[in-house]
Amino acid sequence: MFDAVIDAPFGKIGIRTDASVVREIVYLPDSVKSIAPASPLAKRTAQQIERYFERASATFDLPLADVGTAFQHRVWDAISAIPPGVVLTYGQLAKQIGSAPRAVGQACGANYFPLVIPCHRVVASGGIGGFANHDGDGYFVKVKRWLLAHEGVPYQ
Repeated sequence: MFDAVIDAPFGKIGIRTDASVVREIVYLPDSVKSIAPASPLAKRTAQQIERYFERASATFDLPLADVGTAFQHRVWDAISAIPPGVVLTYGQLAKQIGSAPRAVGQACGANYFPLVIPCHRVVASGGIGGFANHDGDGYFVKVKRWLLAHEGVPYQ
């Protein structure tokens, strides 16, 4: 399943890789068993994620799988340009790329590489919004709140 499962302050993170690229990064509950990195790329990915947890301004330099549509790539590129500690609304990001807020939200939910492509920095106009295709106040929104607080942006 995963090439590594590492501890996170809010649970676990699963990492999937192949020989040359990161295939997926997944938020997991704390109940999932940790798995030591099974490859050099899984280890490098885990180290960069752990560095981010130590310092929110840490950057990522990972080979990512070429997944997603051309539109999703436009959204993900715009999200990747948002610095730590800054948030944009779905509407602001949509205006920036000439799209609609709902389409931006769907592209955020389709993100294979959370943290590396920091969708947590995109929020609703009236609050925190959803996260990882989940709304409400469940686990994933709690992860989003933790990530934003880690970057100095508290959201209630």
